[in-house]
Amino acid sequence: MEYYKNTIKIILILLVGTMYAQQEPNYTMYRHTMNVINPAYAGTDGSTSLTAHIRSNWVGVEDGAETQSFFFQKPMGKRVGIGVTLVNDKVFIESLTSINIDFSYQVPLSENTNLYFGLKAGGGNYQIDRNQLDNYSIFPNDPALENLDTGFRPNAGLGGYLLNDKYYVSLSMPNILLSSRINNDNGRNTYATSKAHIYLSGGYNFRLSDNTEFLPSTLIRYVGGAPLSADITATFRFLEKFEVGASYRTDQAIAGLLSLKIADWATLGYAYDSSLRTELGNVSDGTHEVLLRFNFN
Repeated sequence: MEYYKNTIKIILILLVGTMYAQQEPNYTMYRHTMNVINPAYAGTDGSTSLTAHIRSNWVGVEDGAETQSFFFQKPMGKRVGIGVTLVNDKVFIESLTSINIDFSYQVPLSENTNLYFGLKAGGGNYQIDRNQLDNYSIFPNDPALENLDTGFRPNAGLGGYLLNDKYYVSLSMPNILLSSRINNDNGRNTYATSKAHIYLSGGYNFRLSDNTEFLPSTLIRYVGGAPLSADITATFRFLEKFEVGASYRTDQAIAGLLSLKIADWATLGYAYDSSLRTELGNVSDGTHEVLLRFNFN
C-alpha cells in the first residue's frame, strides 16, 4: 500500500509540472488577492493596506506547490494608486520569487462608478533544484533541464477594473512577457514557453437586509493550450464583519471559505480546497489558504 501511495505521489508531482507550465497559482480567496492578477486594483478601496497570504497545495503530497504572497497598496491623491506585490511560488523542483510594482489610474464614469486602468512592472528569480530529482529516479542532468534559462526574468502586465457600489468587473493580463520553464511530456522532462494568462472576474453585492449581504462572484482563467478554468463562488456577509461561503472550481475542486474582521484595522481569512479527483483525494489532505490583512486608514 505504501508503495502504491508513493507511486501516485510521484505521478502527481510530474503532473504538477505540466499544470504549472499552463497555469499560474490559483487563489480561492481571489476577491481578497486581486492585487496579484490585476494592477488596476491598487488603491481602489481608498485605503492603505498590507496583506499576507499563504497557500499550501495538496497537503500530504511531498513537494506539493507552496505560494506565499504579500501585497501593499496605497491611494495617491484622488485618481492614482500604487502597489507592491511580492510572490514566492514553489512547486516540485521549480521556484520563482517575483516582485512587481503596480500603478493604477481612476477614470470616473458616474457618481457611483469608476473605471481603473493599471500597469504592472517588475521581475522574478526563477530557479530549478536539480538535486531533488535524485529522489524520484529522474536524471538530474537531463538536457531539457540544462537548456532552461534560470535567473532573473522581467515582467510586465496590464489590467482594467470597473467598480460600482454594487458590482465589479476585472479583466487583466498580469504577465505578458513569455519565458521558458520545465514541463513533463509523456514521462520525459521537456521545456516549453509559458503563455500569457488572461483573467476575467466579476461579482455583485445583493443586500438582503440591514445586516446581511449575498456576494456571488466568479473568476475565469484562460491560457492558450490549457482548458478554461473558472471559480464560481457564493458568500454571505454579516454585520460587515463576518463572511462565509463556498466555491466550485471547474478543475474538479470544491472549497469553503470565511473571513473575519477581527478589528477595525485587521481582517483574517481562511479557505480549504478539496479535490473531487479520486486519485488525488486518496493521498492529499486538501489545500489550505490563510490571509491576514492590515488597514492603516
